[in-house]
Amino acid sequence: MLMLNAEQLLDCLPFTTLVDELATMHREPIGLVDEMLMESKDDNDNLSHFFIRTGWQPEKAVGAKVITVFPRNNQNSEWPSIQAVYILFEGKNGTPIACLDGTALTWLKTASDSALGSKLLSRDNVESMLMIGAGQMAPHLVSAHCEIRPSLRRVRIWNRTIEKAQQLCDRLADKFPDIDFSSVAEIESGARQADLICSAIGSPEPIIKGAWLKPGTHVDLIGAFTADMREADDEVLTRASLFVDARETTINHIGELMIPLAAGVIGEADVLADFSDLCQQRHPGRRSDDEITVFKNGGGGHLDLMCARILHAHSQAQ
Repeated sequence: MLMLNAEQLLDCLPFTTLVDELATMHREPIGLVDEMLMESKDDNDNLSHFFIRTGWQPEKAVGAKVITVFPRNNQNSEWPSIQAVYILFEGKNGTPIACLDGTALTWLKTASDSALGSKLLSRDNVESMLMIGAGQMAPHLVSAHCEIRPSLRRVRIWNRTIEKAQQLCDRLADKFPDIDFSSVAEIESGARQADLICSAIGSPEPIIKGAWLKPGTHVDLIGAFTADMREADDEVLTRASLFVDARETTINHIGELMIPLAAGVIGEADVLADFSDLCQQRHPGRRSDDEITVFKNGGGGHLDLMCARILHAHSQAQ
């Protein structure tokens, strides 16, 4: 069985290749997906999660990712807030063929998911981006967006601690010397100027307001992954054309859509398309430069499986 550590995975492929191959895989059925989610509070009311995400593309591959999400690690620990391990099985006889560092796979899968959403939905001439959050996922998200949209010239980063945002700016400036990186003290100021907004904050209350969005903005929502989390307010959703990575893992699973659906703010028909629709050209995606688009990155076991298959194949070739 092949063992792939974080360094091997992160150095395996550029995001442009990952995104292109992820799009190709969405031209096939995504297969079976399921998950188990548990949560627990410690004595200080810090909420942590443990969950298992599975995917099965019959006759091709089967896989499972076992994940812990401990946000308190961001406060006073050397450990990342999200940690995981992934097991990939061959699809014809069920033989385990690879064990992948699940944390690195999560970073790559999530960033590629959002970058594919941007490639399909954002304007191809976006110049300014706002990154909300400077956690472990943020450098991969920014890198993926910058690689997919080389027109980007300015990236602003907001974080609850501005020092952490500035540290990320300094780190990314070395990687992308032609892009101007700087931290911002308020989300609103960054959002009003952005052509592309990427948010990765696990928030129970909306932090992005629809009134801030200028025509043509693309909003990439990542942080909400439970039924009581959301990052965008109702006006964001009613002003925008709504898209998701997969209907099966978002509409009835994540508060970003569940809460406004339950309140009657939107209906299921307002979710215009997912990756299967877009990659199989059943929906055209963005239809004008002034259209505001929202993409909900919900993740799911099928995306872990697809990315694990891509990374495994390229690692074997190398």
